[in-house]
Amino acid sequence: MAARADAVSQQEQSWEAQVGQQQYAKYQQRGEIVPQQSPLYAVLDPVGNAIAAVADREYYAPFHFILVNERVPNAMSMPDGNVYVTTGMLSFLRNRDQLAGVLCHEMNHDIHHDVYRAYQISPNAPPPADFTRAAESNADRGGAYTCAQAGFNPWGMVWNFRQHEGMAGAQATAAVGDHPSDAQRLSDLVSLLQSDPATFGKFRDDVAASTALAFPPQLSQQTAYGQPGYPGQYGYQQQGYPQQGYPQQGYPQQGYPQQGYPQAPQPQQQPQYPANGAPYPPPPLPACYPRC
Repeated sequence: MAARADAVSQQEQSWEAQVGQQQYAKYQQRGEIVPQQSPLYAVLDPVGNAIAAVADREYYAPFHFILVNERVPNAMSMPDGNVYVTTGMLSFLRNRDQLAGVLCHEMNHDIHHDVYRAYQISPNAPPPADFTRAAESNADRGGAYTCAQAGFNPWGMVWNFRQHEGMAGAQATAAVGDHPSDAQRLSDLVSLLQSDPATFGKFRDDVAASTALAFPPQLSQQTAYGQPGYPGQYGYQQQGYPQQGYPQQGYPQQGYPQQGYPQAPQPQQQPQYPANGAPYPPPPLPACYPRC
């Protein structure tokens, strides 16, 4: 079974809350947070809220889901319950179970207090690679149980890896230094889902049977996120779910480094949004991306 969150001290809660607020403030300052009136939340919230009804019992703070107007597919959890999903990630995903898999994985990083644990282990440097690999594997495992308990098909996590592999080609199976390879994570998930029929036996590896993400009529999966076919053009720069960033120096005073994939230049002013709340596409990536 998925590990339950241990009781947390007031000191840890205070630390996590401060770090979570710092990350939210960074997104606000860059003008990247998609406003709540955006119809894109009609895609994210029904899935996220159904999972939170289960996962909130495992964490001391309620989970909230926040869209970030970035073209690069990415998702990350921050301490204190904020889960960020980029508009590019919504473009990459194809069905509700895939979205649930991303959210369940990220929420389990919070449930396991991975960022705080990494800080305790290595407050002034990145944590050891074995810790990070274990954290990713545990979030995959815990995420599968969370998805199943919330009524979503945990095979969605497997489909994400397969889709990623198909778009990113050989890069998708190469190991990153502090992450398990996509191939290893996919294999581990398949073994887990097949080894516990009491929990996972009612779910099938049938992507065609999953419910497609329902985008509002005024939006389409391509027009909402910039250039059509974007995920296939650029692919993932790392393996599996975006890499969790861990404290580098002086946390939480100096804030978190940017997590996940390389980022495009950030706008200097708050962007304006159309009347329907949908974000304008961010500026195109520079020619040097992703090696700027």
